[in-house]
Amino acid sequence: MADQAAIDALRNHAVPPRGLWIDGASSEAASGETLDVISPIDGSRLTTIASAGHADVDRAVAAARRSFDKGVWSGTAPAERKKVMYAIADLIEQHALELAVLGVRDNGTEISMALRAEPGSAAGTFRYYAETVDKVYGEIAPTAQNVLGLVHREPVGVVAAIVPWNFPLMIGAWKIAPALAAGNSVVLKPAESASLTLLRIAELCSEAGLPDGVLNVVTGHGSVTGEALGLHMDVDVLAFTGSGGVGRKLLEYSARSNLKRVYLELGGKSPNIVFADAADLDQAARVSAFGIFRNSGQVCVAGSRLLVQRAIHNEVVDKVSAIASSMKVGDPLDLSTQAGAVVSAEQLEKDLHFVAEAAREGAELKTGGNRILEETGGFYMQPTVFDHVTPQMPLAREEVFGPVLGVMAFDDEEEAVQLANATVYGLAAAVWTANLSTAHRMVRAIKAGVVHVNTYGGADNTVPLGGVRQSGNGHDKSLHALDKYTDLKTAWIQL
Repeated sequence: MADQAAIDALRNHAVPPRGLWIDGASSEAASGETLDVISPIDGSRLTTIASAGHADVDRAVAAARRSFDKGVWSGTAPAERKKVMYAIADLIEQHALELAVLGVRDNGTEISMALRAEPGSAAGTFRYYAETVDKVYGEIAPTAQNVLGLVHREPVGVVAAIVPWNFPLMIGAWKIAPALAAGNSVVLKPAESASLTLLRIAELCSEAGLPDGVLNVVTGHGSVTGEALGLHMDVDVLAFTGSGGVGRKLLEYSARSNLKRVYLELGGKSPNIVFADAADLDQAARVSAFGIFRNSGQVCVAGSRLLVQRAIHNEVVDKVSAIASSMKVGDPLDLSTQAGAVVSAEQLEKDLHFVAEAAREGAELKTGGNRILEETGGFYMQPTVFDHVTPQMPLAREEVFGPVLGVMAFDDEEEAVQLANATVYGLAAAVWTANLSTAHRMVRAIKAGVVHVNTYGGADNTVPLGGVRQSGNGHDKSLHALDKYTDLKTAWIQL
């Protein structure tokens, strides 16, 4: 674990302007346009990044296609690809502190979490998929004796990945690593408000021996750069994590172009359900609080709806509210900070709008609800708890993506399921109970891709992450992620 002195030594390092990463080299956008990078820590201008247009995306996709068709990666022996992916993981670990601090300056995540969730997670993900390179087999079909049926797994070709600003390294690795493991070439589009660490990762991949053109990074506005990738006729698969509105546009772009496969992780409104028989209410309250307030609520699987059985409702609300009000919010580069900055002024304004709307509609504010530390120039908000939220309120239906928790009471298991599923989303959920039968019934009944029991978060690469309903389709993590980046080809051989 890094110490505070090492972090402080990096907090004010100058960050040079960053270009696009295409075909193994950095370059300006064809238009010369750039975007300012504003640090949420203090609202200052950190650096600039290139703003890619359609011509730049064409160049990146062409580099990816060229590298794929030449076989400089796709045609390399699996054992050699594995070595390169291990080398990438090693370099990420060697530069972990640099990457973590750079990322925090870019998006405001508290450093204690960033160290684990960003370079720590990314290195582990590259290692996990490095191990799959020479261990995922094709199939021999159970055919008649005079026929041999072979099922080959082949890389799809050019993968476009569009990733969000909350955990760019972690989520970027979830898409880059399995795509590379399968032998594809990749064009990555980071969020304009969190591009710096992924540009650095591209450099480290090159240093590790990844051939030119296999990983390209194009930065810029989603409405321009993302659209260009979505409409591109030479992108075979597009993987996206972000909002439902953008996900719908990407599906439209696929239909308007080459019918590329589109995989979407679109967030959620995840229910966190506490039954009266939960073994340890203090633990449930503490984990539930951090399940929504870590990274200032900017987590796709955040437990933003707390459902509490009526017999313990007041007790649990008081415990969670006390934890929320005692959390240290502030300088994300301070190891003692428990919740860092909101990523941008625009996101903070959106969060505060939800607070005002919930208050107008009759929800009871238990704690928080305000912007704080405005004198720093940064974007900070108190952890906020609303009680007596109803299913019809926007706070119960819409993803805030901020440090705002809505609490509802329920009487029995049937009502808990009804409230849990009263949303268009289906990404994550949690159940706190000492009754094993209740736990299993709830896992089956809740419409979500991940259901935690007596915990919240923490699932590793051995299990898939993906949603149902309007939380999207396809899966990150686990061997199932490889399904997105491979095609099946049948060979039917008459003997």
